[in-house]
Amino acid sequence: MGFEVSDELLGAFVPILVYWVYSGIYIPLGSLENYRLHSKKEEEDKNLVSKGTVVKGVILQQVIQAVVAILLFTMIAGCCRSKAFLIVLARQFFIAMFVLDTWQYFMHRYMHHNKFSLYNHPLEGLLLDTIGGALSFLLSGMSPRASIFFFSFATIKTVDDHCGLWLPGNLFHLFFRNNSAYHDIHHQLYGSKYNFSQPFFVMWDKILGTYMPYSLEKRAGGGLEARPTKEFKDN
Repeated sequence: MGFEVSDELLGAFVPILVYWVYSGIYIPLGSLENYRLHSKKEEEDKNLVSKGTVVKGVILQQVIQAVVAILLFTMIAGCCRSKAFLIVLARQFFIAMFVLDTWQYFMHRYMHHNKFSLYNHPLEGLLLDTIGGALSFLLSGMSPRASIFFFSFATIKTVDDHCGLWLPGNLFHLFFRNNSAYHDIHHQLYGSKYNFSQPFFVMWDKILGTYMPYSLEKRAGGGLEARPTKEFKDN
């Protein structure tokens, strides 16, 4: 008898594995100073949380996500979420992207305005990522097998948006206006009022007036810098 791993188990844990593998790729790439959006010195000066604390927070959030995923898959067991044609999968992926973007925009903006989004608090991870992912899975109608690919892709996209690098030939920069530079504007001091959209589109920022365009300019001493191209309000 061969050993088989269920789609449900893969759907719960493959995106987590993808996170650590893809994040690990950026560790050596961080030494490419000419492609950094912030210098190493600036990064060290502004990071108020140790890497150990961040790793613990990520692991806690991933444990919660895995438990929720297993509960979701158990809940839909027996439902008619069978293999789908390519066009059906494309529709499911688009719906999931729209739902995830919509949930994360409004929750992300609400949390910033209510001071809950400091240092990726577990509550933020639960409300923003875990519940948003659960809703996108349920409302799209995708199967556990399809979810392996969708959430692995969403994980890679999110890591890339937060990598702090603008690498030449990055396909995400070609196909998505929501990218590492776009999200870097959000993380700048005035950015807590702009560019809330993540991880795929920028539509809600544009519709609701929180869109901040930017330009990429060379930084003195090497590297690049994302700068807003319109005036911003302090309050």
